[in-house]
Amino acid sequence: MNILLVNPETPDTFWGFKNALKFIGKKASLPPLGLLTVAGMLPEDWGKRLVDMNTSRLRDRDIRWADYVFISAMVIQRASVDQIVKRCHRLGTRIVAGGPVCTSFPEEYVHLDHLVLKEAEVTLPPFLADLENGCARRIYSTHDRPDLRATPAPLWDLINKKKYASMSIQYSRGCPFGCDFCDVTTLFGHRIRTKTSDQVVGELEKLYVQGWRGKVFFVDDNFIGNKATLKRDVLPAVTAWMKQRRYPFVFNTQASINLADDDELMEQMVGAGFACVFIGIESPNEQSLSECNKGQNRNRNLLDCIARIQKTGMEVQAGFILGFDSDHAGVFETLIEFIQNSGIVTAMVGLLNAPRGTTLFRRLSEEQRLLRLPTGDNMDCSINFSPKMGLEKLLAGYQEVVATIYSQQKYFERVLTFLQNYHLPKRGRLHVHLPELRAFCSSILHLGILKSGRRYYWRLMFWAMRRPRYLQLAVTLSIYGYHFREISRAVQERVQALLNERPAVGPA
Repeated sequence: MNILLVNPETPDTFWGFKNALKFIGKKASLPPLGLLTVAGMLPEDWGKRLVDMNTSRLRDRDIRWADYVFISAMVIQRASVDQIVKRCHRLGTRIVAGGPVCTSFPEEYVHLDHLVLKEAEVTLPPFLADLENGCARRIYSTHDRPDLRATPAPLWDLINKKKYASMSIQYSRGCPFGCDFCDVTTLFGHRIRTKTSDQVVGELEKLYVQGWRGKVFFVDDNFIGNKATLKRDVLPAVTAWMKQRRYPFVFNTQASINLADDDELMEQMVGAGFACVFIGIESPNEQSLSECNKGQNRNRNLLDCIARIQKTGMEVQAGFILGFDSDHAGVFETLIEFIQNSGIVTAMVGLLNAPRGTTLFRRLSEEQRLLRLPTGDNMDCSINFSPKMGLEKLLAGYQEVVATIYSQQKYFERVLTFLQNYHLPKRGRLHVHLPELRAFCSSILHLGILKSGRRYYWRLMFWAMRRPRYLQLAVTLSIYGYHFREISRAVQERVQALLNERPAVGPA
């Protein structure tokens, strides 16, 4: 058979970095790791092509070539999925669909030929067997969790890696915590399942042999969910491989705040090549953390935890949420102050939403406060329930937070706060590659000459030029700032449009 794997288009989002990618001549931040892994599960003698609509056009002749089109998508890609489905139906090509959007909303995709839901290591093999025997069912689902030691390596040769800013691999699935708004445990459970160190090193070696150098993102929802195995087995193996290969990669990942409690783990991660970690901070308000069952963040000095991680040698990126029932009128100013004091440069602030299957979704359903399904976009100003604060007040406060933290003055102040407190690890000689040189020159032209706020850019560049090891990072963060300002501008316009649509509240 001929199989066309299609990654739908993702709209312009905070984490898409589309406004920054043009500085380095890339099309997308990350490749479609799920589809590349699924491709590795298909029979070797089948024809396979992959189209990532974020880097390439999907052509009718690609669809006609295929016996089946395989689609895997996140919730945020729903609009693009609908367009792909229409084209496949028009051209008479059958569809196999899966991923979080189909797993979360299977009733919306019953018109497709086949749904292969949840984790493909369990549901794809019986579908393929039934397909071979001519008796494939419409829906394949399961309550079982696969052993990741049987997960194949991604088929990297299906994509043009030059179009991406980073590669990605997965080490584990699951999360031990139970944040009530998060659907990670709904999709993958609480028990941490991991690949072996040989698998992880093997996947890194394949990327290296195929010529990749630069960033690699461990996509795990909580990389440190099983600390013991990481410290004993995986990180030592990755460190040894990185030293042998002279540190060809720079890693980033996602973790919980209790990373700050383990000095040995942090030092091992830095030694292995980890330079950045995303952490869900959510709120500096203890009541809001209690409300959402974010116990791992409670009863600790969050600013001290962030400082410990960054002084060890890992930049902290973070997510924040507004719209908890416990949020009070002063939460907006408190959040602005916290973000500025923390030196968290990449601070994603979104409105609370309740994904289907979460504890929050069930509670709000019982309280009859749900309004619609979530969009999957963290910063499109949507909220799928009635907030206790009142929507107008919440939107106005949200607009203030985003406008403030991504104003040029506040953003560059935060960059300097971070760089002055960040310990940049030394790993051999400093190498400057063509994409970094191109980014530097492009930043000088666009941010240092053509755009407004040039003085903030040059103030940072002069600071970094006196500390050459920090220059590349300073350039990167300057470019990120341009992207974040564009996203912030879109957020403010969207909020203003929503406020204008609503009737006036209170006395005239």
